[in-house]
Amino acid sequence: MLILTCLGHLRRLEEALRRSLPASLPVLGTVMTVARGNPASHEVLVDSWPHFGVVLTRLRPEENKDPRDFYTNQLTVYYRDEGAWRALLGGTEAVGWTRAFQIHGKPGPGFWGGGCRGPPRLCCAPDGAAAGMQEGLYQAVREAADAKGLRVE
Repeated sequence: MLILTCLGHLRRLEEALRRSLPASLPVLGTVMTVARGNPASHEVLVDSWPHFGVVLTRLRPEENKDPRDFYTNQLTVYYRDEGAWRALLGGTEAVGWTRAFQIHGKPGPGFWGGGCRGPPRLCCAPDGAAAGMQEGLYQAVREAADAKGLRVE
């Protein structure tokens, strides 16, 4: 994963995400915040640049003081390629599985942030519901959590 810090790259990413609204809205909001001074101490990660398949935003790891605080440790994700999202979950350290977290996908009815309350527990929508999420997001998180022996809630 690459961490985007260059203002020009962040602005270019904003433009790309705007073309994918409304699915990209949660990620776009964080990217805009980071590009405008980043008062919340977030970072923007992409699987590749400039032709990204996945954008993940998260609190900078050094800012996350309490590993059980899933409200503070919120991730947002937007992906063009579900396979790239699955590869990120299973094969990188971009998602800190030892910390409690929530993942927010696209907004919609019942907007939900799935994630992990933790460790080693993962919070998800009741009964596997994923209202408002990108297709495959919930299933990919669930499978990655199962492979790591974590419980999805």
